[in-house]
This record gives sequence, structure tokens and C-alpha cells, in this order.
Amino acid sequence: MRVSANGVTLCTLVLLSAGCASRPASVALPESLEQRCEQLYRDFDATVQRANRIDTESARVRGVPYLRADRFTASLKDRASEGPAFDTWLERLRALDTTAREYEWSNLPRADQQQLARRFPALGESAGNALDACGRTLARRDFSDARPRESLRQIIRIPDDYDTWKRVVGLYALTRIPFASGVRRYQSETLETFETDLGKLAQHGQLVFYGPARGSRADAAEIRQILSQARVDALGVPSFEPSALERLLDAYAPVYWIDVVDHNDRIGTVRLQERGEVSVDIAQPMQYRRLAYTRYGDQILVQLVYSVWLPARPRTGAFDLLGGHLDGITWRVTLAAEGVPLLYDSIHNCGCYQQFFPTRRMSLKPQPQTLDETAFVPQQGPELPDHERIWLRIASRTHYIERVLAGPQPDETTVYAVASDEALRSLPVSESATRSIFGAEGIVPGSERRERWLYWPMGVREPGAMREWGHHATAFIGRRHFDDADLIERYFEHNP
Repeated sequence: MRVSANGVTLCTLVLLSAGCASRPASVALPESLEQRCEQLYRDFDATVQRANRIDTESARVRGVPYLRADRFTASLKDRASEGPAFDTWLERLRALDTTAREYEWSNLPRADQQQLARRFPALGESAGNALDACGRTLARRDFSDARPRESLRQIIRIPDDYDTWKRVVGLYALTRIPFASGVRRYQSETLETFETDLGKLAQHGQLVFYGPARGSRADAAEIRQILSQARVDALGVPSFEPSALERLLDAYAPVYWIDVVDHNDRIGTVRLQERGEVSVDIAQPMQYRRLAYTRYGDQILVQLVYSVWLPARPRTGAFDLLGGHLDGITWRVTLAAEGVPLLYDSIHNCGCYQQFFPTRRMSLKPQPQTLDETAFVPQQGPELPDHERIWLRIASRTHYIERVLAGPQPDETTVYAVASDEALRSLPVSESATRSIFGAEGIVPGSERRERWLYWPMGVREPGAMREWGHHATAFIGRRHFDDADLIERYFEHNP
């Protein structure tokens, strides 16, 4: 949905305040254009707020309405001191805002769109182009000098997904002690599972394979070529042609080997009902995926992120705090510069149960003696020969990962389709309306768990509920997010 600079025309700018007429490129922009753009952002934000259609995947930058940031982009401020590097960084911040606003515009009720378009005709022509044009105009005005550029680098902060007041009221310094004990108990039980012979793992239903469509998986040589041909910007961030990115994502898409007892153990397509209820259609298995990045020393490493959704984690009884509507698993592959996996890690879509699976190329750093949650490594990540795939053995009901294997794709695989993870930011609810599945805090309404009544002193918002990218708090003790730009570097080091 992102618009390109080529799509921004003088006509688009003029439409913000009047009709579009042909003008030579040398004609100066009207004096009122900047004020008109500022008014557009004010009116747009007020409308989105009133309609409760706020997109929160990236965070707003305080005082600069046309910029948003995510944790990775915010981390690049140390590289964006001046010149092309700053300009590239600013464009990344602008693009995050424009993309978010395109989703907000798409999700607005038709009457709100029409009302805004009457005041700002360019929105009716192309909302993306209009917003991009205004962002470009205001950025040129606001960041032409060194002082505001340095000020922007200072104010960029991504709010975390913890409520400090809950920790204060909940006497976190004391209550974290029994919680830490519970975390250690879960880790001990998980290690026992991973140490159990594969053939002796509990099986309650039918073992079902879900995997990608069959085809020639890119081998190591092709993957190296894709990475070597990536466009690298002034910040050192690589990007890929769409076809090359698809090949890369296809190459590392895992096979899900699930113990299926009932429909709640089957992956499917996320649907949004007209009243806002989120469901999973198991008749159409789907994997959602995205490109991400992490930092390791001076390197920027590519990450491939894959998520699947399931209808529920069924409750076992009245005292089951963890069960509830919707469930899901996110699997991530961090690649070395030459394209081989360095490390795998996973969470459930609530941000819970983070596990790391480093390959032989990485080792866990000595962990500090602390109650805070550190990296939990239940198993080394397997080597992945050409033409093989990672298999994830997944338990019924809890959907815990019980083993990570590598092998050829099984003949009896149920094929899943693929879609961008960003599709969940705007799903159809009728023939003419779309909505995000996520609420204003990046949480899926209706996926709340009863554990929130017990776990609230740890400060995590709605613990156990399904979350949007950028909102996965992954530790009850301490503060940690799945998309922290230094996460891998914090816990792991390269082997010689």
C-alpha cells in the first residue's frame, strides 16, 4: 500500500486546497499549502480517533504528525546524524506514517471518508498520494537545518507494552518473586518435553502436516545471490524486489506437524465478522509472513517472520486461566549475511513462551544472575540442508512447540496459502467496509484470557491476548519485546 515518490504530483498538492490545473514544475507552491497540510493531519487524526480506527503497528512521533517509528527504525538514529543517512532515516519514518494512514483511511466508514474528501479533494483522488505529498512538504520545511534534525533524533522513543503503574500498585518488587518461580517451573517442564524421545511424545489425536506449496525451494547458492543483489540504503538496510523476497520467504517457510484432536488444532485464515468478532476459517489454511530486521554489532541482519492462527486454546475447566478464543504461533528465522540461518526463535501470538533455537553458528552468552527472564534455549536449531525444511512438532490444545526438526517436506502435507502479515491491519467486514483485527493498543478484542486477573502486577497489558506486530511483550519479569532491535545481540554471540 506504500506510495512512491513518483506518484506525488503538483496536481495532488494543489488538490489539497483547490482544483487541479496544469502548472510548470518551476512554479512555487502556494503559501497556504503547508497550513493546509497541517489542517489535513489535524482533521484526519480527529476523524480516525472518533471512528476508533487508529492503526498502532508503529508509534507516533510526539509533535510530528507525519512521522511514525518502530523499534528497528528508532534504533537507526545513531546512524542518521547527517546528510543522506538522515534523509533516508526520515523517509523511513515518513513511510511508516503514510502506510499506517492508508490503513486508517481504508478502515474509515464511508461517510467519514466522504466528509474528509469534501474538505480535502486530493484524498478522494488518492489518499496515499495526498498524505505522502503533505508529509514530504512538511518534512522539507521542518528538517532543513541541523538543529531540528538533532532534536528529532533525541525525541524518538517507542513506548513499551508494559504499564508501570500496575507494577507499582501490584508491588512488583515482591510479587515478581513467585512469578519468576512459575517461569522457571514452565521452563523445566518444557526442557523435559524436549528431552523426551520423539516417538514417545504424547499424542492425543492425528498428526497432521501443514506446509507450503510444493516447488523448487531456493538452494544456498540462490539465497546468497538474492542477498548479494539486495538494494542497500544509506543506513545499511537491505531491501528486495518482490519476487526475490517471495523466494526468500518460501525458502525458509516451516512445516507445522500438529497433533490434531479437533478443529482448534487446525490452522486457518483470519476472518472479521461485521460486528467485529475475529474468527479463524480452518477450511483455508493460511500462513502470514513479513520481512523484518535486527542489529548485530555493525551488521543489519534479515529476519523472516511466519505466523499461523488457530481458532482457540480450549479451556480444560473453570480454573484454566490460559485458555480462550484464538491462538497462534510465530516463527522467526534470523539469517547471516550469506543467507544461512543463524538462529530461530518463536512466540505464541500473545507474545508468550518465547523460545530460542540457535544454530551451531551462535552461542548463548553467559546469562546474568537475575530474576528477569533471559533467553530460554530448549534445543539447538538443526542444520537445514538444501531441499529440506524445518518441521515444528506442535502439541494439541496448548499448541506448545515440542521439537524442532529438519527433513524433506512430507508427501501427505496439507498445503497452506500465504499472505502478508500486514493484511490483518485491514480485513473486509462487508462488501464495502474493512477493519483491523487489532484494537487501539494492538490487542485483538475477544482474545483476552482469565490470567489477566492474576498476572496484572507484572505490568503486561492483557496478558495472554493475541497481539499485533510491534506489541509483543515477551517477558513477565523484566521488560522485553519480540521486535527489540538488539534482542539477538543481547543474548547471543557468533561462534568463531
